[in-house]
Amino acid sequence: MISAQAWADARLLWDYHRMHHDRRPCSVAVGLGSHDLAVADVAAGLYHRGMAPVIVFTGATSPTTRTRMPRGEAVHYRERAMQLGVPDSAVLLEPRATSTAENIEFTKAVLAEAGVRASSVLLVSKPYEERRSYGMMRKLWTEVEVVCASSPMGLEEYADSIGDARMVIDMIVGALQRVLVFPGWGLAIDQDVPDVIVAAYERLCAEGFTSRLMPEAAERA
Repeated sequence: MISAQAWADARLLWDYHRMHHDRRPCSVAVGLGSHDLAVADVAAGLYHRGMAPVIVFTGATSPTTRTRMPRGEAVHYRERAMQLGVPDSAVLLEPRATSTAENIEFTKAVLAEAGVRASSVLLVSKPYEERRSYGMMRKLWTEVEVVCASSPMGLEEYADSIGDARMVIDMIVGALQRVLVFPGWGLAIDQDVPDVIVAAYERLCAEGFTSRLMPEAAERA
């Protein structure tokens, strides 16, 4: 049972994680691999709206996706996008990355090999990964402008779509930890984290929403 306080705190983090960018046309859309096929849905919708002429889907598998996406996250994303009418010629595949840092590094290599020059990126992720991914892009791919995009769902609707509310809140908490610690590891830019957000994060940790925390963060603090 998830308490009312935990839901309230999770909503605070959910809204904080979203960058609330206005979507605009960019050189390329990049769909970050995950367990959530809605990332491919959003990327396909952006393509059909003329927001990007090419999509890169990036991601191998993880413990979360190995069963759901046995052929790899990027491959399943491409298949979904093609079902939604995106032509294969508009999709580039990056099937090796197992972290966001690798998503960025390997995507740059895929674009270079394809001869695609990117000055701006529509970065498509899960809603609660927007801010972390944005911070990493600004640090690791400094030459491009970054516009974040994700499913417009609210927290409760999103949790229902995934079918595991506790896992979603665990992931929201884990994403906030990374926003806090990655700048010190040289993986992301510093971003302002209001005290009210830190307090909500700490309450959720105290309530046991910790399965997606990185133990090494405490060791390196």
